[in-house]
Amino acid sequence: MSLLPTVERETGAQPTHSVIWLHGLGADGNDFAPVVPELAARDWPPLRFVFPHAPVQPVTVNGGMPMRAWYDIVGFDLLSRQDEVGMRRSIAAVEALIEREHERGVPSERIVLAGFSQGGAIALAAGLRHAHALAGIVALSTYLPLASTLATERHAANAAVPLFWGHGTMDPVVILQRGLDSRAALEALGYVVDWHTYPMPHSVCPQEIGDLREWLGKRLRA
Repeated sequence: MSLLPTVERETGAQPTHSVIWLHGLGADGNDFAPVVPELAARDWPPLRFVFPHAPVQPVTVNGGMPMRAWYDIVGFDLLSRQDEVGMRRSIAAVEALIEREHERGVPSERIVLAGFSQGGAIALAAGLRHAHALAGIVALSTYLPLASTLATERHAANAAVPLFWGHGTMDPVVILQRGLDSRAALEALGYVVDWHTYPMPHSVCPQEIGDLREWLGKRLRA
């Protein structure tokens, strides 16, 4: 499949590690690029941040308006009639981006998958099914999609993948309970979730970025 267009930021020459970061519904790859300077520490190895643009497609819950989306959303509860075809297409697109990092000299164990909202859902779905151990998965203000098939489709290579989850206690889009339910589903399958909540809506906050920086530092210095 053709690679998605991306925005890229490198923290040094010849990056040895990569972070593939998926944006939320209606945004694009530029959305989180500004976070790189405040997130990346100077003593980390050189990193390549890859921020792909999701395809433009009609989104049912927004009146069929075309926008960048990783999959269609039919209902506000997020779980009714999940767009499995769209989700699996995006999982394949993430796999293609991972493969490009391999070609550029970065193995899976030095790749972190990250995402916000819809992007976080795909980061989880792709990462837990990926056939080689990843450095970590970052799930921000999101939920676990395709949960009913995860037990049979997950890959043993990422059974112990480090998972960072940040969620706002006042999130009106992906309500906190949906995040809690997703964490419980993952823990029931044996995953360990580094769970954080913040007094914020459907967004990110400085404390979350600070916690993520500390968590990433442990993964990148290992």
